[in-house]
Amino acid sequence: MRILVTGGAGFVGSQYVRSVLDGSYPGHEDTAVTVLDKLTYAGNTANLPLDHERLTFVRGDICDAGLLLDLLPGHDAVVHFAAESHVDRSLRDATPFTVTNVLGTHTLLECCLRLGIGRIVQISTDEVYGSIDTGSWTESQPLRPNSPYAASKAAADLLARSYHRSHGLPVVITRCSNNYGPYQHVEKLIPRFVATLLGGGRVPLYGDGHHVREWVHVADHCRGVQLALEKGREGEIYHFGGGVELSNRELTAQLLERCGAGWEAVRFVTDRKGHDRRYALDDGKARRELGYVPRVPFGDGLAGVVSWYEGHRSWWADAFTPYEEETPPVPAPGQDGSVRS
Repeated sequence: MRILVTGGAGFVGSQYVRSVLDGSYPGHEDTAVTVLDKLTYAGNTANLPLDHERLTFVRGDICDAGLLLDLLPGHDAVVHFAAESHVDRSLRDATPFTVTNVLGTHTLLECCLRLGIGRIVQISTDEVYGSIDTGSWTESQPLRPNSPYAASKAAADLLARSYHRSHGLPVVITRCSNNYGPYQHVEKLIPRFVATLLGGGRVPLYGDGHHVREWVHVADHCRGVQLALEKGREGEIYHFGGGVELSNRELTAQLLERCGAGWEAVRFVTDRKGHDRRYALDDGKARRELGYVPRVPFGDGLAGVVSWYEGHRSWWADAFTPYEEETPPVPAPGQDGSVRS
């Protein structure tokens, strides 16, 4: 079997590629992988075992139809991770998100259709649903994205669904909760806070810090993606959660403890525009149909992440920009160090 992995030099995509190549997925010990990655700031070939005999790396853009039509023949499946994914960046300039996430996905789907690719997995996010006060989203919930990033991913999902419904393209859509793990770019919350705290700096916490996220280790997410590739029903959507909900304050408290810092290292800052209050996924369907079960306990996973970033400073140092404390801090309850529910 040969799989094309778009965005395979990024955080989640590279985890998936490494897992395929190191034999983590039974029955795929001989599977060959082609990685297609544009190598934007978030892509890094150091995330990949480039000398592996079953890995082929191609630098290129999923918006390049000519490249895709040359590259896709001979591949049995496509796992589509390639995306612009940082909410803050999408608030500053949504153009790259629309181009890559929407037009790029459309180009990929059209080329897969023309060439008769046998399986496509569209990787998406819980953010397409917007915010939920209580309970958890099921796959049948309407899409109500609140950031340009989330809107671009929702558009990509709808395109993928339409290509299945209209053309019979064998697409499966997956949506996951917040990922964490090694090799995550330091613009994201956990690695940014760890890098800042390891350097003795102060971490920026949005608003009152009570925004809630569900967390899943990247290895568990990728295991779910593989199950969707192997067993998922065409045209269906599957959720992959981690079962651990934490407010950003609670997560910050754990990171402070693991990095040996106190609440004096936290700076409350003006909240993000349109900041969703809470995300939560119901992953019962994936458990029932695919046998998905997250395996990495959050405490163990978080400890491993802190240890990894501490031991791999050369990997992230050049990409890390310390938070600039140029504006006055935002007063917030509990800023003296207490964590209030």
